[in-house]
Amino acid sequence: MALKKEPEKHANHERWLVSYADFITLLFAVFVVLYAMGQSDKKKVEEVMQAIQQSFGMATAGATAPKVNVIASQSITVIPSLKPDIKVAPMGRARTGQAKTRAEEKDFRQIKSAVEAYLVKQGAQNKVTLEITRRGLIVSLKEAGFFNSGQASIKPEAYDLINTIAEVMTQYNNPLRVEGHTDNVPISTSQFPSNWELSTARATNGLKYLLRNFDVDANKISATGFAEYRPIADNATAEGRAKNRRVDLVMLSAEAEHGEP
Repeated sequence: MALKKEPEKHANHERWLVSYADFITLLFAVFVVLYAMGQSDKKKVEEVMQAIQQSFGMATAGATAPKVNVIASQSITVIPSLKPDIKVAPMGRARTGQAKTRAEEKDFRQIKSAVEAYLVKQGAQNKVTLEITRRGLIVSLKEAGFFNSGQASIKPEAYDLINTIAEVMTQYNNPLRVEGHTDNVPISTSQFPSNWELSTARATNGLKYLLRNFDVDANKISATGFAEYRPIADNATAEGRAKNRRVDLVMLSAEAEHGEP
């Protein structure tokens, strides 16, 4: 009997597909790992950026930035409302002793320059003057620009300018003093028997305006009237008397804060 012949074997030319499939699988796995690493790094970068922003006092969207003392932050913050073209100056890190005093003076100078630049732009440089003393930053509002003669109510047309200045000063925890001053010309009306009542009423109205319109800690603001007894110019001339009729907004320095009641 004849034996069956085994079928003829054909060469397998498709084995390369197995290796190719393995290669594609490994390549896909590599890309998956790289993508995962990239997403992790992105998240870490975002976390680091958020930490940096918080460290420098820059609030993220939806958050409310806490107030800081005048030398506690390093950020440059554009005032978000009222006047977008005035900037709060960079603030230094907290220091002690003489270094703290020098840093605070530098910060006050930068704030002063920024506000003065805004005043020039608005043509209001003759209504407000700024000065830095050992007490801190003093912003003097001249009577002619903010009050009618012999009256204590703030002019409505002065609100916009006051708002801009107050927006800067009330961003910080430094104590604020509102101080009224007059010239030496006596006043005697049913409402204001003397310059004491007039100067005190103007300062008090300024304080109430800040409390009503801004986030001011009532424990860190006060109002005082000095009548004609703290002049900054000679009352013998009309020009000098005009300079003396003013309300000062004082942002106290750390030294003055501990030295004044």
